[in-house]
Amino acid sequence: MTAANGEGDDLARAPWIPAPRESADDHADLAEPPPALSHTVLKSLLGAWALSACSAAETRAVEDHLTACAPCADEALRLRDAVTLLHEDRDLDLDPLLRSRVLENCLGRRPARIPVPAWATPYDAETARLDALLRDIGESEWHAPVRLKWHEDDRPARRKSTVAGVIGHLLAVDGLVSGALGLTDPLGPDVSPDLTPTERTEAFWESLDRPPNRSLRAPWRDQSHTLIRTVSFAGREVADLTVTYGDFALPLKDALLERAFECWLHADDIANAVAYPYDPPSGPHLHGMIDLAARLLPAAVAHRRRSGRAAPAHGLVTAGAPGRSLHLEVEGAGGGHWYIALDSPAALGSPDHAVAQVALDGVEFCRLVAGHITPEEAAAGQTGDREAIQDVLAAAASLSHL
Repeated sequence: MTAANGEGDDLARAPWIPAPRESADDHADLAEPPPALSHTVLKSLLGAWALSACSAAETRAVEDHLTACAPCADEALRLRDAVTLLHEDRDLDLDPLLRSRVLENCLGRRPARIPVPAWATPYDAETARLDALLRDIGESEWHAPVRLKWHEDDRPARRKSTVAGVIGHLLAVDGLVSGALGLTDPLGPDVSPDLTPTERTEAFWESLDRPPNRSLRAPWRDQSHTLIRTVSFAGREVADLTVTYGDFALPLKDALLERAFECWLHADDIANAVAYPYDPPSGPHLHGMIDLAARLLPAAVAHRRRSGRAAPAHGLVTAGAPGRSLHLEVEGAGGGHWYIALDSPAALGSPDHAVAQVALDGVEFCRLVAGHITPEEAAAGQTGDREAIQDVLAAAASLSHL
């Protein structure tokens, strides 16, 4: 699979514009077709649209126009952002029910004319949740120490950083997705495409002329917004673009899911550093992250086998045929059942060929995949072939990176 990093047309680069809130009275004329208004008239309505002051018919006409006119879409986004500046920011800790009300309000709004693809919503949600956390913390907390953890060569790896340093890390590695989409890379146009996430992070940190600070929040958030807008306006084919991580690659839809996973785990690192309450992702999003890890496990086992760190295959399996498997049972929100092929990444995991079973909590499994705990520390219920269990748990930890 190769990356298709074309420039795209203006429409593919147009920003995603969220729909304004509607009132109950707006439903009175929803059956009427949008008025046939000229470009000039529609452009003159953008200010009223940003303030949610248009009628329902005018709103529909403006939004239909925004899906086809990139300059107006850009102007509408600027106006909507300007409107948000008219409202004073409030500390989210002032009212413990505020987050719930915000979520309920979001769920009650009508779908956007250009919706975010389902495969991109976990990344959209996790970056928004982390940004809410960052809005709450004080200046000094940006320099709170954070110890990053992952697994490397079957050993725990550690790296001291700060809250601001973690945001710089997310900015640098998310830049891999930006590059695949033909967008600006935060490391600059001359960065090598062969750098691993660890190497990209170190290069970004070294390029700073001062220790990382809260000024990194804006470019990180702007980049995440741009990524979401770009994939929302692009066609379905964009989901299969290749994102290269130096020594491995993922299709874009899986890469954004992996970035959502990293965003959540590092947000949890930050929350622990500043004593901030932070919940796991929603059940459906957590399920998608677990499913991605489960799909990567057969190849991870095979990679470890080639380097002599996993037991030899018990036999050849034809591609697509069922073979010896491990039953992975993940409990809790986002959980489910997966059958991991043991002898070939091209084999089909099968309950009829299961030789072992591992059961563990969903968040605990994610912490193992992130390298935050070792295979020995994973509180797993285990039955069956011990060798197969050890190989799969070790392969799960090997999926982690800085």
